Amino acid sequence: MANVASPLQYGDPPQLGRYVVQARLHTAPAGFVYLGQGPDGRAVSLGVLTRGAALDAAARDRFLTAVKESSGRSGARGWLGIGRARGSVIDGAPEVLEVDDGPAPWVAVPYAPGQAGAERFLEPVMVGGTFIGQAHGPDFVPYWLTDRAPALPGPLRRALPLTETRRRVLLAALALALLLVLVTTILLLLLFGRRDSEQMPRQLPPTVFVPTPPPTPATPVPQPSPSQSPSPTRTGPGTPGESPGDELGESPL
Repeated sequence: MANVASPLQYGDPPQLGRYVVQARLHTAPAGFVYLGQGPDGRAVSLGVLTRGAALDAAARDRFLTAVKESSGRSGARGWLGIGRARGSVIDGAPEVLEVDDGPAPWVAVPYAPGQAGAERFLEPVMVGGTFIGQAHGPDFVPYWLTDRAPALPGPLRRALPLTETRRRVLLAALALALLLVLVTTILLLLLFGRRDSEQMPRQLPPTVFVPTPPPTPATPVPQPSPSQSPSPTRTGPGTPGESPGDELGESPL
């Protein structure tokens, strides 16, 4: 089947492994097929799963199984370095040049205009069914079918040279030592600074108690005057035991 190349779109990978992605060749429900170029200038067909299919373990396994079986049929060495003599799970599968079986798997096959490329490995990802010997389907819509973004592999991290690794280890150790010195200094300042700020309580001088006399009032205290009894009148009855002459100063004879 002839594929018409179309420009790359936003989200398409610029490179897969050692292959530079140049254009889109085919779009399938389970993935995309790109036109790439190898380091030797050879044109290749690159098959990539969608992000939804790559996150599904069963779909990813169907894709890798088709690639693995095709690698064994064509005599290529598999992941374990042992060629497999079994037939391919799909008919007319192209030769596998390279495959990545990571979380975002992809496969590279030779590109031949007018012939099937990497899209043949995307067909087994979509599960179909049979009804009285006749193919039909798919019987259901996979839950990951709506996630149509290509599955991109993670960024490749180059191994740091030994000198760079040692330098980073030394810098980390130096930073840790400075941090420990700073923390120790702060703790010592807090400890000794608190001791210096806490003064000993002063002893109070002995108290000499001298009693003082009570205060004298400014005004004398009023004293009650003695009461005078009324003198008897002459017309009144005399005092018993007294004679009238006694009042006149006469002595009794």
